[in-house]
Amino acid sequence: MLLEDGGGPGLRAANGFDWRCVTDGVMGGVSQAALVRTVVEGRNALHLTGDVRLENNGGFAQMALDLAAPGEVLDASQHHALLLVVRGNGQEYNIHLRSPDMTRVWQSWRASFRAPESWETLRLPLVQFTPYRTDLAVNPARLSRIGLVAIGRAMRADLALARLELV
Repeated sequence: MLLEDGGGPGLRAANGFDWRCVTDGVMGGVSQAALVRTVVEGRNALHLTGDVRLENNGGFAQMALDLAAPGEVLDASQHHALLLVVRGNGQEYNIHLRSPDMTRVWQSWRASFRAPESWETLRLPLVQFTPYRTDLAVNPARLSRIGLVAIGRAMRADLALARLELV
């Protein structure tokens, strides 16, 4: 199931929803970031850049995509992994999956990956995602949002995404 193919237009993903750039500013933090669709090393991609800062209990910048309309869910139970075509600055990033069953904004199912300095295809099995601040077991049948996140430490975010799909 294709979610992002690098093509746009604008921040429109292949699933019909728009990507958003979200930082810890929503909670009083001071991290700053931007998300644009551009060409990165010869590939059409979304490009998240910015500075993650820890002041004021901050510490994240993300590109986020709804996977379903409000009140609905994406049933990805027939899929076993996320496939990403990414490049970055060699730093570690997270993928956060959310369900409408999560009642707090900080709850998610998480997995980490290192963004290589040249384009690479990564495969993250859904069984590698772990609950974060929730007792809910990972449930691919009840997805509502995905985020690719620079989080938890002061860092320069530089992450490009050319393709994202559930396989």
